Amino acid sequence: MSKIVLVTGTSSGFGKDTALTLKAAGHRVFGTMRGINGRHADAAKELQGKGVELIELDVTDDASVDAAFQTLFEKTGGKLDVLVNNAGLMVQGVSEAITTEQTRQMFDVNVLGIQRVMRAALPQLRRNGEGLVINIGSILGRVTIPFLGPYGATKFAVDALTESYRYELSQLGIDVVLVQPSAYPTNLYAEIGAADVGREKEYGEIAEVPKAFVAYISSLFTGADAPDPHEVAEEIARLAVTPAGQRPARVVVGNGFGADAVNEAVAPIQSGMINAIGMGALETLKVA
Repeated sequence: MSKIVLVTGTSSGFGKDTALTLKAAGHRVFGTMRGINGRHADAAKELQGKGVELIELDVTDDASVDAAFQTLFEKTGGKLDVLVNNAGLMVQGVSEAITTEQTRQMFDVNVLGIQRVMRAALPQLRRNGEGLVINIGSILGRVTIPFLGPYGATKFAVDALTESYRYELSQLGIDVVLVQPSAYPTNLYAEIGAADVGREKEYGEIAEVPKAFVAYISSLFTGADAPDPHEVAEEIARLAVTPAGQRPARVVVGNGFGADAVNEAVAPIQSGMINAIGMGALETLKVA
């Protein structure tokens, strides 16, 4: 059955691939990004050429997000079956050398961006009494790699935010799922480094470690057994058509580096806590 889907951050990477994959599967797909007629005009033309409908949306701007969803619901008559919160930003390097402004920018896109989108979308989804929200987290929301701490902090936040929404919306017919990708060859790993270069140099040889890590990741991405980022889009496409009530709370895609084991270990503890405080009914999605 064809779904109406909106995906944020479709100018490149997982977002672009997801939009194209879902469109090819027969869904009506709305892609969003900044600069449709500017910096991302080429990506926009490619998506539009494949039948993806585009809406200008900056996840860091309340007015932009609200206007985008007003446009969406005008076009669809208030319908939205699947929302994919994909937009993301990464800064890597010595944590002390990542400035407060860089950290704020990551949280603004990765965490506050999701909150803005949820606040714009949920009133209509609640009126509809159904829907699926897929938040793109990371294995770094469960395990930590040095020199990616501030970015990982945003993904730990996305993990908590997603789980809370899953409980709070379960009795309203709205399902919320966290997808946790591993490292894949996307533009994310080409993002900017720490801005305070002088502070970073004070770490001496330690400052060279993140560069070596990037080189290691790059070698993985170009090898014969390089991970295929399309796996993420395929997983999202599967979740989109999985019947309500049968979707997992979270899915690790690719090499979890232990994140899948952490998920498995934490699940019964989390469930026990929720039941102990009398909220066990929120664990199960109420399906009409």
